[in-house]
Amino acid sequence: MHIASRLTGIGASASAELSAAVRALRARGHDIIDLGIGQPDFDTPAHIIEAAHRAAREGQTRYPPTGGTQALKAAVCAKFQRENALSYTRDQILVSNGAKQVIFNALMATLEIGDEVLLCAPYFDSYASMVQVLGGVPVKLEVQEADLFILKPDALAAVIGPRTRWLMLNSPGNPTGAVYTHDSYRALGQVLERYPHVSILSDEIYEHIIFDDRQHISFAAACPSLYHRTLTVTGASKAYAMTGWRIGYGGGPKELIQAMTVIQSQICSGACSIAQAATVAALEGPQDFVSTSCAAYAARRDLVVERINAMPLLSLRKPGGAFYALINVGALPFKTDQDAAHFFLNTAGVAGVPGHVYGLSPFLRLSLAAADDKLEEGLARMRTALEGIL
Repeated sequence: MHIASRLTGIGASASAELSAAVRALRARGHDIIDLGIGQPDFDTPAHIIEAAHRAAREGQTRYPPTGGTQALKAAVCAKFQRENALSYTRDQILVSNGAKQVIFNALMATLEIGDEVLLCAPYFDSYASMVQVLGGVPVKLEVQEADLFILKPDALAAVIGPRTRWLMLNSPGNPTGAVYTHDSYRALGQVLERYPHVSILSDEIYEHIIFDDRQHISFAAACPSLYHRTLTVTGASKAYAMTGWRIGYGGGPKELIQAMTVIQSQICSGACSIAQAATVAALEGPQDFVSTSCAAYAARRDLVVERINAMPLLSLRKPGGAFYALINVGALPFKTDQDAAHFFLNTAGVAGVPGHVYGLSPFLRLSLAAADDKLEEGLARMRTALEGIL
């Protein structure tokens, strides 16, 4: 069977591949603590599950509108206004099978062969793969650990060219936990105002997982002059522990949303009608789960930062949001961070993702979305493994 050349060099997502490797090791009897996958360990709140059950019982089991139900679009518009200070109408909203599909739809609807997409490395690994499979060119902007992994305006200005189509931003960030402020966004916005051919894709899927009294700022709210060329992407997966429900949504210019809806209509029609009803309940119902789970992630963040920085040869800057720890492993006696990941997996039985898959080395990403006892044991195993090579 012929496989299209566009897939050359493109594999499954790093987290998916790591999870498969962990399952294989466990099947052979190995005791593995998986700190690779970015999935909340909490159950979906009961009122959300009950809303899904009620929707199914009431017959909401047929094809939904391609772009999302009117009820969910209305709830999303209200959420954007209430939480992000962004005003959208329902024809500016697209509901998809997860935030990743929103992003893929946007790129498919806009990229010509050879168009460039600017990615702040380290970045979520699927960004680059999506761009490549659609014939675009991912352009890597290495952001520095010393700058808290925040893109600087001079670095942005230096790489914008005539084929630049998108700048992709992610705050709070995966894998870094970086959080952009109003001022840091405004500094980038001043650069982008000079380049009207560049659009901004702001991935805000971790917006509710933010620590130390920081406030989430949406790029389009911080830079209102760029509202009409910004796509704001978020969803239910992370904030409400709904990863398997597969609901993401985006708000943006009407003509872009229309084009993305055409793409979606030819790929999968709409997102699951029952999951959409559940997401209405998530957005309109009680929000105490969001704050409670965020507090748990913050406590885990503090634990991991303290333990990692007490270990020999490792260092970790305190992430401001999301639920990841991007550990600097450059002092370890290995050639690559892939080797470091293999060391911790094979010696300590702890699975993490090497930084090179996110576009920047030498790092190792651990997920904080794991039970406290698993984190404690995983960190203890890592320390023991390190003591064995000193």
